[in-house]
Amino acid sequence: MSNRHDLQLRQRAAKVVPGGMTGHLNAASLPAGYPQFFERGQGCRVWDVDGNEYIDFMCSWGPNLLGHHHPVVDEAARRQQALGDCLDGPTARFVELAERFVARSAHADWVLFQKNGTDATTVCLMVARAATGKRKVLVATKAYHGADPWCTPIPQGITPEDRAHLIHYTYNDIASLEAAVAQAGTDLAAIVCAAFKHDLGIDQELPTPEFARRARELCDQAGAALILDEVRAGFRVHAGGSWETVGVRPDLSAWSKSIANGYALAAVTGVDALREAATRIYTTGSFWSGGVAMAAGLATIEVADAQDVVGHVQAMGQRFRDGIAAQSASHGVPVRQTGPAALPLILFDEDPGYDKGAVFTVEALRRGVYLHPKHNMFLSLAHTVQDIDRALQATDAGLCRRRPTLRPPLSRSHVRVPETRTPQ
Repeated sequence: MSNRHDLQLRQRAAKVVPGGMTGHLNAASLPAGYPQFFERGQGCRVWDVDGNEYIDFMCSWGPNLLGHHHPVVDEAARRQQALGDCLDGPTARFVELAERFVARSAHADWVLFQKNGTDATTVCLMVARAATGKRKVLVATKAYHGADPWCTPIPQGITPEDRAHLIHYTYNDIASLEAAVAQAGTDLAAIVCAAFKHDLGIDQELPTPEFARRARELCDQAGAALILDEVRAGFRVHAGGSWETVGVRPDLSAWSKSIANGYALAAVTGVDALREAATRIYTTGSFWSGGVAMAAGLATIEVADAQDVVGHVQAMGQRFRDGIAAQSASHGVPVRQTGPAALPLILFDEDPGYDKGAVFTVEALRRGVYLHPKHNMFLSLAHTVQDIDRALQATDAGLCRRRPTLRPPLSRSHVRVPETRTPQ
């Protein structure tokens, strides 16, 4: 597999970008053989800058809910771009999209728009604190809610004061949650919960109904806001909100990633009781009301609802999960698959350094399937039965590589070029 252009770009980037790449997009965190730079995407496929094609199980780390370059979404964005995007104020799409959000979600009475998930989670905290006049915010240990100082997973560049009012609990552990509420005392502003537990590199957990209900009860008793972080799961687990599946509705929800199918957009939805507080905070951005992303968001919701995207990604995810389970049994290689089927995670037993995961994913990569060794993946409307079955052919080869004969991850110079496919 050729990697000449990728290596050249890495070398150039290293001279002008600290570390060559920032954050979760840094391919240095992946096994050797993974590309850093990509040229294009179409449907559920991506091509790197060297022309190598992959079935995409990351969907741009979640945003591509319908698949890359969905024609309805792109056409809506083009029509709006021809009229205007970043103007002196929002376009009519601003109101139209807000109306669609409110109509779609039973717990949403109003909407504020931003550009990325960190914006949305941070705005949720601001609204909660403005409404309650309190400071303490409960977050699950090791949960990821963005990259601002209050929530970034890396401590460099922040101060203890940035997190002085955070209290941690264990996801799905009611006793732990109750203890954290007690620690907050009369100063509790909010409890923040992820739609499901999706911490990096460990088994995922769906919320238990008992935990979700207790979080709701504790917020009600304390006069605090229940915040649901939907940035990763939104539109893939349930159209109206992920905790509809456990019968619990939050006061505030943070949305991003898939809500505009790859166009930069985020949103906070809230209940009427917090509406006035939302008018008192000051958050803004020159690009936050851009019409193109909002037009894309409207089109994304239209397609998602018309084609039952939740049902489709769940079905494709379950087909993939069932196939992996059968291969695991056939090859005698134990794997753990946890969380929602639409956001698959595959981990191996007795693999603390993710060495087995690295071999497994590189074997799939060299056969044209882009997986991740320790982060949850994403299904899209563009994934078909044929795509899943072809991917399973690649994973079967990966599961053949078992200890004690596991090979180390291949370098890019030893990776075969996948079969080329004409974009559809």
